[in-house]
Amino acid sequence: MAAKTKHMHQVKQIIELSLKGKSIREIVRLTGIARNTVRDYLRKVKSLELPSPGLLAMEDELLSELLNKETAPRNANGTMTLTEDERFKIIESQLEYYSGELRKRGVTRYLLWEEYRKDHPDGYRYTQFCEYIRRYQQRNQAVMHFTHKAGEQMQVDFAGDKLHYVDKDTGEVIPCEVLVCVLPYSNYTYAIALRSQKQEEFISGICQALEYIGGVPESIKCDNLRSAVIKSSRYEPQFTEAMEYVAAHYGTTILAARIYKPRDKSNVEKGVDLAYKRIYAPLRNITSHSLEELNAAIRKQLQEHNNRLFQGRDYSRSNRFEEEKPVLKELPNTRYEMKKVAWGKVQKNYHVIAGEDHHQYSVPFTLIGKTLKIVYTSETVEIYDERTRVALHKRSLKKYGYTTQEAHMPANHRHHAAQKGWNAEYFENLATGIGPSTLAAIKRVLQSKSFFEQTYNSCLGIMRLGKQYGNDRLEAACTRALASPIINYGSINNILKHNLDKQQTLFDTQTSTIPQHNQLRGPAAYQ
Repeated sequence: MAAKTKHMHQVKQIIELSLKGKSIREIVRLTGIARNTVRDYLRKVKSLELPSPGLLAMEDELLSELLNKETAPRNANGTMTLTEDERFKIIESQLEYYSGELRKRGVTRYLLWEEYRKDHPDGYRYTQFCEYIRRYQQRNQAVMHFTHKAGEQMQVDFAGDKLHYVDKDTGEVIPCEVLVCVLPYSNYTYAIALRSQKQEEFISGICQALEYIGGVPESIKCDNLRSAVIKSSRYEPQFTEAMEYVAAHYGTTILAARIYKPRDKSNVEKGVDLAYKRIYAPLRNITSHSLEELNAAIRKQLQEHNNRLFQGRDYSRSNRFEEEKPVLKELPNTRYEMKKVAWGKVQKNYHVIAGEDHHQYSVPFTLIGKTLKIVYTSETVEIYDERTRVALHKRSLKKYGYTTQEAHMPANHRHHAAQKGWNAEYFENLATGIGPSTLAAIKRVLQSKSFFEQTYNSCLGIMRLGKQYGNDRLEAACTRALASPIINYGSINNILKHNLDKQQTLFDTQTSTIPQHNQLRGPAAYQ
């Protein structure tokens, strides 16, 4: 042991010089520290059996504790404590247990150290206890580098965070899952927002990813999510029937990563992290109003991400992908579509319920009471009456919502639906086609009440007078009505009914019709 304990920066200087291959004599000359002290510290460093670079990175307090231990210290009562070898053997036998306990929720190093000190009062202090655990975990967390072949695999995973769009009609914020797909050889990336992680959505996302890259890799590796895996296994995982159909359709192999082994698909894990930075972040202040609009924004950011050069390199993901693309298998002529079949009775509102979201789709009202066949995918809903397709809708996952086509409605329902679409602009556009006086009259009617909808029936009646009497007479009637303080359907109808639109108004006379006679007084009569 050294006669005098040195500062840790001096000890680290000794270690660093030794690491560079300097002899003890050279270290003494360069540092000015005594030969025996240098020799003693180098012996201690060797006995620790730790890599010198790790000691140089260690905090001074911990390094001092490791290098300056007494071999057999005594307690206050004079009894001998455990020797260093005995203490180390005790904690070494427990390291695997401690590492496993730390994976449990709420378990901390400090809690484990308190339990350790209760059983071993002469054991290590907290700092060194933590250091031994850290060394054990570091030793068991070695990462192996994998070299991927071009076209060998596509790794897929859902991002933990969601994106969203705002429904234009309701103002509702609709959260969306984001599927990220990465080709490990080139790190070429694809991302798409989906309505959910359900099987049909997941499969649709994979199919669109394959279309985006324009080919099929030898295998597709995913996580152990329920949409893909029935039973997890390190050796023989069981996939869903739909995933097996996908593999057969595209001529590829479906693989599953091991449970709790994210490094099995490390490329897509990194891809998700980059998606947060290069897709989520740029879109944080942009509001989309549909899933299609959101995916268009994602696609734009995705293109920039793939075209960006790797840090410190002169090529991008897109450049590497051009090398990989020729190796990919060709896509089949058609996309795989997972179809589901259900049967539904047409309700009195001429709708049938399809899908797990209980969304209702319209059919012709003449089919009320009949039981129809419903075939739906993630994109479309087809409804059949025996072999005849009676309705085709775009799939909606809005729970308990309605999708209705006007052609399926009875006449009175169509009229009511049309009324719901009326507004001031609608009537003004109709009036513009007749003439300026009709437009001015309609505007006066619309402004006559604070609640616009109260005036719509009056405007509708005025427009129908044009069909009854002709647009020219309606324009003339509106010209006459503009002189009145109040304009409404009744006043214009009265003008047309009594042919007042055909009579000349006082405003149309250019000269006076008062006859001349000698009883008229002029200015001279008042002088």
